[in-house]
Amino acid sequence: MHIKDILLAPGNGAFFYDDQAAIRSGASQDGFIYIGKPITPGFTSIRIPASSLSIGLVLADDTVVWGDMMSVQYSGAGGRDALFESDQISELTSRAVAPRLLDVDASLYLDACAKVFEPVGHKRLPLAIEYGVSQALLRAAAHLQCTTMAEVVCSEFNLPLPTRRVPIYCQSGDAREINVDKMILKAVDVLPHGLINSRQKFGVGGQTFMEFVKWVATRTREIGRPGYHPVLHFDVYGWIGQEIGLGPQSIADFICKVADTVPDFLLNIESPADFGSTQAQVENYAKIVSILDSRGSSARIVVDERCNTLEDIRLFSEAKAAHLVQIKTPDVGSIGDTARAVLLCKANKVGAYVGGSCTETDLSAQASVHISVATQADMMLAKPGMGVDEAFSVVGNEQNRLLAILNRRAAKNVC
Repeated sequence: MHIKDILLAPGNGAFFYDDQAAIRSGASQDGFIYIGKPITPGFTSIRIPASSLSIGLVLADDTVVWGDMMSVQYSGAGGRDALFESDQISELTSRAVAPRLLDVDASLYLDACAKVFEPVGHKRLPLAIEYGVSQALLRAAAHLQCTTMAEVVCSEFNLPLPTRRVPIYCQSGDAREINVDKMILKAVDVLPHGLINSRQKFGVGGQTFMEFVKWVATRTREIGRPGYHPVLHFDVYGWIGQEIGLGPQSIADFICKVADTVPDFLLNIESPADFGSTQAQVENYAKIVSILDSRGSSARIVVDERCNTLEDIRLFSEAKAAHLVQIKTPDVGSIGDTARAVLLCKANKVGAYVGGSCTETDLSAQASVHISVATQADMMLAKPGMGVDEAFSVVGNEQNRLLAILNRRAAKNVC
């Protein structure tokens, strides 16, 4: 069950890497680009095309299984790893990771991951490497066991085979109105994200944002099919805190005000504020959650920034510092740790959202589907890219194919 060779292939991510600090500082847009100087280390311009690196594992029967490495859109922000540099990652993978891969039993998924991802010189491997290599190892185990990636995860974590679909969440990017219409027509479960990442989009006192929230709710009633009732989910990139102030009470007051404008909908607010460190984020988000819960609000807080690794997710979930945790797959590292993160959230009765980034690839998105379904996450992101149609197709179709296989197994008791 050994791997006999390693292949590396440069590739593209499905969107762009953006300098969040420069955008927050007021960089203006000119068409699709941002004008101004980058701030975050590694960026040569505020917006650059996303790159990726594919790793192929050549198995004994000459089958090649692949995984993809990349960073998230806002690399280097909120405590995340630095911007993805394909040449550096390729060199480190060839030097330090490839020899380990040639020495593991690829049929034993978690055991292989543990051996390959040991620190190099007391330093953890870049999370992008863990992410891509763990996808390839999961595909290798599935191939060698003649099963699906989801079933490998269920076996490794002693989980029952799933039968329920996981709700899918789409993000609009800057083409808000057009993409919201697409989401509604396709009856997406959770929408629309909205990319509220600047003062212009948030508005003075949040007025522009509130009008957008009301418009989305109205639009679902206007063009949605009878009975369609999605969850409304908006990512505000910390702008409530920036515009309203960092007091938990003020932030909770504003969120309640927004929720009151769409009383018939469940409302998710992602990244309401950035308190500057993981510990401060945990403490203040826990206060906001407590205030909302005490009021019986229908609004839910979703954490993203400052909640990156499995240990971060443990801190937030144990402190009840969010109603829903975005498990941002490239930031977590090994996709096995994404599975652990979902189970950790469930153990602490906190919602688990398997997210990720628009900069990912079709392969990483498909692997994330298997993790999401196997662990029965509360929702998962349609990815890659910032367009609705492609991402919803990649994730939705993979989930439907997987459930068809699992349902056949259950019905006929076949392997």
